Amino acid sequence: MIAVSLVDAPALPALHAAAFPPAEAWGADAIRLMLEMPGTFALLQPGEGFVMARVAADEAEILTLAVVPEARRRGVGGALLAGALAAAAARGAVAMFLEVSERNAAARALYAAAGFTPAGRRRRYYADGADALVLRRDLVPEG
Repeated sequence: MIAVSLVDAPALPALHAAAFPPAEAWGADAIRLMLEMPGTFALLQPGEGFVMARVAADEAEILTLAVVPEARRRGVGGALLAGALAAAAARGAVAMFLEVSERNAAARALYAAAGFTPAGRRRRYYADGADALVLRRDLVPEG
């Protein structure tokens, strides 16, 4: 797993497109703009997936976690998530938030196994009309 810089950004849109339905895939411009936002960081597992997150004050948010279908159920998502949690804690975050489709049972199981709990719901948040579940997890400070 490697930290992503703008130099690595061109690899991310293809991974995102492979991991998500067309209506939810992020293009190169969206990914570049996200990476340029203050507090944003990303971790890449080349050819398999990436996670992008942002830290603001003492809270962090997973912006996206993309794992290509061929790499699923092999621990890639869990490793990327663990890396993002550790990186956010190292940057001073004490809590991590994320949104996940209520229809995405595999992702919900991954997040539950990582200790995330329900914190809210966004009605009809996704392009397919699904609600987003807002999940939260406390972070253990580094050191």
